[in-house]
Amino acid sequence: MENTKSKSRKLNISFESDIDPSEKKKTKDDSSKSGKESKGRIWEFIAIATIPIVLVFGNSMLVPVLPIMQRELGISKFQSSLIISIFSLAAGLFIPIIGYLSDRFGRKVIIIPALIVYGSAGVLAGFGAVWDSYTIIIVARAIQGLAAAGTAPIAMALVGDLYKGGTESQALGLIEASNGVGKVLSPIIGSLLVFIIWYASFFAFPVFCALSLVAVIFLIKEPEHGKKQKLKEYVKKIGQVFREKGRWLITSFFAGSLGLFILFGVLFYLSNTLEEKPYNIDGVMKGFILAIPLLGMVITSYTTGSLIKKNGVLIRWLINIGLIMMTVSLGATIFFFTNIYVFIGLLTVSSIGTGLLLPCLNTMITGAVQKSERGMITSLYNSLRFLGVAFGPPLFGWMMDISDRIVFITVSGLSLLTLCAVFFLIKPPPQID
Repeated sequence: MENTKSKSRKLNISFESDIDPSEKKKTKDDSSKSGKESKGRIWEFIAIATIPIVLVFGNSMLVPVLPIMQRELGISKFQSSLIISIFSLAAGLFIPIIGYLSDRFGRKVIIIPALIVYGSAGVLAGFGAVWDSYTIIIVARAIQGLAAAGTAPIAMALVGDLYKGGTESQALGLIEASNGVGKVLSPIIGSLLVFIIWYASFFAFPVFCALSLVAVIFLIKEPEHGKKQKLKEYVKKIGQVFREKGRWLITSFFAGSLGLFILFGVLFYLSNTLEEKPYNIDGVMKGFILAIPLLGMVITSYTTGSLIKKNGVLIRWLINIGLIMMTVSLGATIFFFTNIYVFIGLLTVSSIGTGLLLPCLNTMITGAVQKSERGMITSLYNSLRFLGVAFGPPLFGWMMDISDRIVFITVSGLSLLTLCAVFFLIKPPPQID
């Protein structure tokens, strides 16, 4: 009887899931949201990348045109170098003011008008060329420089506002890479535009600015800006940043400035040398040759930005390796600058070193301060970078008149001094905040 009862009993076994049905739905929603955010971020990255490209076109696109400009306007090598330098000098001097305004009023409020003025001044420079007026070209280039102060330097601060952690480093690497892409494409585009007419590059600026303007307006959603600071309070905070971190910040500023001083000086040197005997290379072929060292920099910049994330140890290693590559390769050009193939190879090695250096400096500097002071700090940094670009062509032109060997003795010596300063003064923490 007992057995019959036990057989008739049912064994009730139930399983309960630890996952709430609402949680499952939430996970799916999160996954979908993450996919949308990823797509949105790609478009944001593209929009941000257009800003430094437009900025670089302002100088690099004119480098192959300078020798032609000398002949057409009847100006000296030094006067033609001022076409580059006046742009960069105006930007370098004006950037700190623009940086403060961007901290106070927002990034897009500065970037959008800057792109409009930048393109308009390009048209003015074009008409200056049509009228054979060197004075109008110089004035227009100065206005372009003022507008340039509100483009890429503010974009760097915007990246710090939009992203954190590894994404921020990747975006900063993208800025440096797009900067390099602009440098690679611009000599080629400048050389092609010469076939239309020698001053066509000036009229091309508004086109590139318009494309960037549309991308910035519609694809970048700026985070809400904090409360506006009084100037006295703001200056006090900037002073405090330099008291606490000035030793390595100033060294970083100098290293970034030197990298671009050498890069643009070498491009100016190469552009003039290629058109002389025994090479007699001009036009598109010259544009392609100028692009070779820059391509090495582009690939290295983007790869470096993707790898470093916020790893302070890796950043320190790559900064020092980059400066070693610059010092050794530029030192070797003292003996090989007459062999064009070896010379371009050595310049490419130096550019790869610059590609290691700049994204690391960008990540350290944007991570050094809070959002409310970031515009000013990144602007001061970019101001010195612009001054490096401004002084590169005229100083290289002046040294070329003395001796080609003097050019490379000077720049390799400066690279070595910077390497020593960086090695002893820049020691980031294992993880950059």
